[in-house]
Amino acid sequence: MKDRHFVIIGLVIGIIGFASFIGIIGQGNVRHVEIFWPEKVEQTVAFKELNDQVKLVGILGTSEDNNPTLIMRTNFAYVLTVENHGTQHHRLYIEGFNIQTKLLEPGQTDTITLYPDKEGIFNYYDKRERLELLGQLKSVQVVPSDSFTGFLKDMI
Repeated sequence: MKDRHFVIIGLVIGIIGFASFIGIIGQGNVRHVEIFWPEKVEQTVAFKELNDQVKLVGILGTSEDNNPTLIMRTNFAYVLTVENHGTQHHRLYIEGFNIQTKLLEPGQTDTITLYPDKEGIFNYYDKRERLELLGQLKSVQVVPSDSFTGFLKDMI
């Protein structure tokens, strides 16, 4: 009878130990690299002068239309590279975030990074002597879990 209890206790301890081992490994605590890639949206746009009007043209990660509606995701990095393919100085200014590129001379490039925490529609402008409205930047929540924080965010 003692041997039977010893075997049953050994099996229970073994199963609990195995489950704990799998739980620790499953949480990523023993990996040498991250298994969750931090998501970011990267887009590239360029200033151009077309028919004596300043336009922002999509190059990478967005439509190639003039003054495209740029889209970013809430709670993830948004990296916007701005190039100046025109013949004048330009500066991109994004309303609502109060962020802008440096004053770009023809041929120069600048990159800005945003971390939007709310949904909304924000105008972007060419900011030189005055603000010239070019288009819109939308911040969208892709899934409800984008708003999770703390340990819940790691479980998704």
